[in-house]
Amino acid sequence: MTTHLALLRGINVSGHNMIKMEALKTTLEAIGFQNVLTYIQSGNVFVDTEEESPAKVGFLIKQEIFKVFGHEVPIVVIAKEDLEACFKNNPFLKEKDIDIKKLYVAFISTTLQSTSMNDLKISQFKPDEASIDASRIFIKYAVGAGKTRFDQKYIEKKLNVTATIRNWNTVTQLLKLYEER
Repeated sequence: MTTHLALLRGINVSGHNMIKMEALKTTLEAIGFQNVLTYIQSGNVFVDTEEESPAKVGFLIKQEIFKVFGHEVPIVVIAKEDLEACFKNNPFLKEKDIDIKKLYVAFISTTLQSTSMNDLKISQFKPDEASIDASRIFIKYAVGAGKTRFDQKYIEKKLNVTATIRNWNTVTQLLKLYEER
């Protein structure tokens, strides 16, 4: 049995793509996922399954959400190791007196190339900062996520990927939940 964490993008935001987590849990259990656990309303879902492929798990969840709820929802499926790497590799955590509330992680659907940082043109978003690590982009927003144009839509457009962003507190909680499973 493998545990996967599916990060759903763009649900329950400003009244769009509304999905109750209890209904999502029931829906995913009905197609065979076990030990389904959701965390907050923004679409963080743990599932246990015999299926080892994260891409296949994401496809099955996406397909079922469309069938049951009628929403086209991009999904990035990550492993516990991805969350652990966030804590080991986030360069902003090394800064003295870092404000955790300004830290975010963009989880990307594919491993990024070394040239991806150039493609993002992050310098035009100063004083926001970013650093790429495999299939993650660590972000430190100067003011806040709601006041920047360096967001998931921009990242997806520039890199031609699926991305979903979580704040550092959520990343921390998700790792704790993974460890408790």
